[in-house]
Amino acid sequence: VQLQASGGGLVQAGGSLRLTCTAGRSIISIDDMGWYRQAPGKEREMVATITSGGYTSTADSVKGRFTISRDNAKNTVYLQMNSLKPEDTAVYHCNGENVLYYNYDNRPVTARYAWGQGTLVTVSS
Repeated sequence: VQLQASGGGLVQAGGSLRLTCTAGRSIISIDDMGWYRQAPGKEREMVATITSGGYTSTADSVKGRFTISRDNAKNTVYLQMNSLKPEDTAVYHCNGENVLYYNYDNRPVTARYAWGQGTLVTVSS
């Protein structure tokens, strides 16, 4: 069960980036999807989540600056990050919950969670 995050990079404070998380070909559907981040020396924290119905939840630290969205047909989730701050520097991971996918013998099974490998976002002051 594979999720692939991309779109990270180096940006100046005040700039923007758009992260994308795509699902592997074996994935049929995903209930909730989200973005989490982990800064050096800190715990992983939730950034934003979105249900399959489009209901979103956003951390107070990024509210008004970050927007999560998804394309259910593509099992893809996006994170538009605007007005970036140095404290947004972290590795950003995407997550899927209740992931329905085809396993090795082509049978549909459900995984409780799936994680992407992370993409580094660095915001310079």
